Amino acid sequence: MKQLELAVHELAPRMQHWRRDFHHFAESGWLEFRTATHVTEVLHQLGYQLALGRDVVDDEARMGLPSAEVLAREEQRARAQGALPQWLEHFSGGFTGIVATLETGRPGPTIAFRVDMDALDLGEMQQLSHRPFAEGFASCNDGMMHACGHDGHTAIGLGLATVLQQFSDQLNGTIKLIFQPAEEGTRGARAMVAAGALDNIDYFTAIHIGTGIPGGTVVCGSDNFMATTKFDVQFTGVAAHAGGKPEEGRNALLAAAQAALALHSIASHSAGASRVNVGVLQAGSGRNVVPAQALLKVETRGETNVINDYMFERAQEIIRGIAKMYGIEAKVKLMGAATNSAPSPEWVAFIRQQAAEVSGVTQVFDTVKGAAGSEDATLMMARVQEQGGKASYMVFGTQLSAGHHNEKFDFDEKVMEVAVNTMARLALNFPWQRGV
Repeated sequence: MKQLELAVHELAPRMQHWRRDFHHFAESGWLEFRTATHVTEVLHQLGYQLALGRDVVDDEARMGLPSAEVLAREEQRARAQGALPQWLEHFSGGFTGIVATLETGRPGPTIAFRVDMDALDLGEMQQLSHRPFAEGFASCNDGMMHACGHDGHTAIGLGLATVLQQFSDQLNGTIKLIFQPAEEGTRGARAMVAAGALDNIDYFTAIHIGTGIPGGTVVCGSDNFMATTKFDVQFTGVAAHAGGKPEEGRNALLAAAQAALALHSIASHSAGASRVNVGVLQAGSGRNVVPAQALLKVETRGETNVINDYMFERAQEIIRGIAKMYGIEAKVKLMGAATNSAPSPEWVAFIRQQAAEVSGVTQVFDTVKGAAGSEDATLMMARVQEQGGKASYMVFGTQLSAGHHNEKFDFDEKVMEVAVNTMARLALNFPWQRGV
């Protein structure tokens, strides 16, 4: 595979350029307008068949969507920052998903790879000690930052697209590259699954860099993602004069506060780890007004889908009971969801075999212990497995300047070469293929 490693090494400067461009023009979930147009143009130039926007993102299945006002404003911002007009209309309204297909014309399996594109709603450090700022590629968009490595993931996806096209004469079957919006908050995968983007796939791999794994280490089948449900609760009561007619009011703030406390008292499940968190409580309009509106932003998690379902069901029971007690209305709106991860052992074994041969890889593990948060690529994995395919989730270790979701986050860009080399091997060295 020396030819492959040489090709990837020669591609490294372009991957760094892509990564730093996406980092500079960071765009959070469902707002990846500029990012999506530039990704699409690269894939178009490479000759991939493209399915874009509404063709791969189901409108009704989108979760945690920004308001129409925000979508329109950010689309205009993206246009001003160089979003490519020939592609922008496909993504208008927040349909920022892409599926690129390489058909070899020869019999073989369909192998798919997924990367995510969105940034976080976070301001980036503006100090010389932070490399992106010192070298001029820190985010120029206030309150948006690539603090989880998705800029690197997107660049890896384009690097993989480039080398697979370069070696396409040595491939059989079909290659699909999935560029997902809105992974943060576990919002985007469900809409791509609902649109059929994960149908008829034989082998599927999603990736992440970092996550506390040291450089040179590859995890082939991460199985420690927790199932999760993200939801908002809107409490609606009755406003009244707090001094003159308090009995006429129905206090939404008190109901929300009671719910916040009660949610955190849900009994843990004997079958495994569980989590609940009320992250936001917004309420009230004035000191002398019985508050008629209150909002909670809540999440549950479980080591398994069953445990998370238990947590979410108990949460809904508590919310309904407190709403009745206070004589108010409570509406629950789903904002994000993911399942636990269950990689396919046969596919993990093949990934392990290929990763062990990659230059720069010093350790290879099937999985690592400890909760790793939640990740909605698990919904894609589940869809592939439901149809008889195999799926896994890879993590490529790298040195980080700070933890994920931190304003000082940055990573060693050499990990992008390791990732592309490993992922390309999965396609090129699959038993159906001829190899390089």
